Amino acid sequence: MTNDVEAWRLDPATLREVVLDRAMIESRLDDGCPALERVWILSVLGRDQEAVAEGRLLLAHSRDRFRPLLVLAHAYQRQYRWHKAAKLHEEALRMAGTAPREALVRHQIGRRLFDEARYRDAAAEFEWAHDLYRTAGRIRLAEASHQAMCRARQLAQQS
Repeated sequence: MTNDVEAWRLDPATLREVVLDRAMIESRLDDGCPALERVWILSVLGRDQEAVAEGRLLLAHSRDRFRPLLVLAHAYQRQYRWHKAAKLHEEALRMAGTAPREALVRHQIGRRLFDEARYRDAAAEFEWAHDLYRTAGRIRLAEASHQAMCRARQLAQQS
């Protein structure tokens, strides 16, 4: 989902989505948003059971499993179900096929490791994502991975 500035933001300290306007985000569910976005929205809203159920259904019926794997992994991650999220991340990583797609997976793995308080491992994944995005010319995404890497390194030094 695109970041509608008024609706949500990414907290730079926790690297988690923070809902600013719940009604605006919920209205997307009623607008017939795409299935991938719907699973993400349900996760961010804390409607965990629905997010996982719809994510599993989406994955089961998708020809291209790449993005459904990632959105379902995100739903599991929001529930602190690290092992399930990790298995989906690994499958997505095997399917990536391009530097930008691998960078996307590496960044999401970094966010999971960050949530697990494995800051050094997270920093390494963010660095990898940064390098992949940068070489692919995805400057904005490279910068986001770089900022996440810096935050993870900061917390690693404190622990």
